[in-house]
Amino acid sequence: MSDQQATPASGPKVKKFMFVNRKAPYGTIYALESLEVVLITATFDQDVSLVFIDDGVYELVKGQQTKGIGIKNFSPSYRALDGYDVEKLYVDRVSLAQRGLTEKDLLVPVEVLDAKEMGQLMAEQDVILSF
Repeated sequence: MSDQQATPASGPKVKKFMFVNRKAPYGTIYALESLEVVLITATFDQDVSLVFIDDGVYELVKGQQTKGIGIKNFSPSYRALDGYDVEKLYVDRVSLAQRGLTEKDLLVPVEVLDAKEMGQLMAEQDVILSF
């Protein structure tokens, strides 16, 4: 017999997933693909956080008009994240400022972090995926 005792199954392990969005919302598939992967990951009851850095902050800007470029505006989908228990949304302070934006310009509530705070948050994650 082994000295180790069997432990009851505690269910699937929850991992901390961070998705880092760095690209503008239109012109590439990165932003939409990221949103889809976030929603899929959240359905598996993982700890999901979403970060917007560089031009990724544009993904959350209110009042996006995409009719002129012939692409569906998917930005309202970010309002649905709360329904998937994705409530950890973070924006890089410098990225916002460099683009002349403030929290009031964004569709959803976010936590604005400086580089040091963002680095600390990233260090706590199990998985980081960048789009």
